[in-house]
Amino acid sequence: MLTGLTRSLLVATLLAGAPLAATAQDFTLRATANSNEDDEDYDGLVVFKNYVEQASNGRIAVEMFIGTQLCSTGAECMQGVADGAIDIYISTSGGTAGIFPFVQVLDLPYLMPDDRVAEAALSNGTPFMQAMQQKVLETSGGSIRLMTVGNTGGWRNFANTERRIETPSDLAGLKIRTVQADLPQVLVRSMDASPTPIAWPELFTSLQTRVVEGTQNGITDIMNMKFPEAGLQYITLDGHSYMGALWFMNNERFQAMPDDLKRVVVDGFYQLQQATFASPKRKSIQAYQDFVAGGGDIYVPSPDQKQAFLEASAPVYDWFIENVDGGEEMLAALRETVAQVSADIDAARAADMQ
Repeated sequence: MLTGLTRSLLVATLLAGAPLAATAQDFTLRATANSNEDDEDYDGLVVFKNYVEQASNGRIAVEMFIGTQLCSTGAECMQGVADGAIDIYISTSGGTAGIFPFVQVLDLPYLMPDDRVAEAALSNGTPFMQAMQQKVLETSGGSIRLMTVGNTGGWRNFANTERRIETPSDLAGLKIRTVQADLPQVLVRSMDASPTPIAWPELFTSLQTRVVEGTQNGITDIMNMKFPEAGLQYITLDGHSYMGALWFMNNERFQAMPDDLKRVVVDGFYQLQQATFASPKRKSIQAYQDFVAGGGDIYVPSPDQKQAFLEASAPVYDWFIENVDGGEEMLAALRETVAQVSADIDAARAADMQ
């Protein structure tokens, strides 16, 4: 039999020789956003980090990398997530359209009428989100998970340097900046304007020199980038697309966690999503005030004018269904979800109005 001293020495030796077992439930997550500390992405990550580290009692640490410290392009960052070099990454739909073309469904115009509908439709568990998450897993060969969809900048609106836009015909002939993805270019052409792909860092100078005369952005991005100083003076609040922020995570990293920590991470992304939903609402108040104070013109289309924009954008839907693998399926899922949540919201609103 082991003596007390021998037994103690043996236990100490075993513990000293098994550091992996002792730290198997400790995780450090490397999260990156190619933005800055004024952005909703940063706000969301701060909330995520705080929640996850506290709720896990320190068993999970979150390292934040803001800007291009870990990767510089959407393709490079997504490859990092797939390889496991990056644990968490946020991208717009345009930034990942080359890998997951179906996520461009978020850019289809005039599908979701307002924040309340958009936030309900993008909540995890809806038919649309379940379809998106499953499609991301399948397309990535099981290497990447879509954790949630938040917001980054509110709603995308038409803004330009030349004139007030009240109807689609007012856009005719304008050179409108787009990303490289096809869908936003098809949208601009459907309004008889000229799509001009320009990198985001080059947009200020391009507006200033009239290489482009307009863009599609939310007010916080417009003001953060000081576009009015480059001549951008007209905004039409047509709200043609909700600026969805897709938060991805390396699937192997997630699956390596025990269930209690998986729950913490999933709940952390819910907290992050809610923070990014709220952030642009707050920030846009001052941004709109500053835009008007600088001489900017803001126009809100009437319901009939909004319908005219919707009808003009019909070619975008045809292009999406015909050219995007899984596009018809994803569009159907989003339409089903929007109809479902809209009905629920209308019923709740009616009850509140009694």
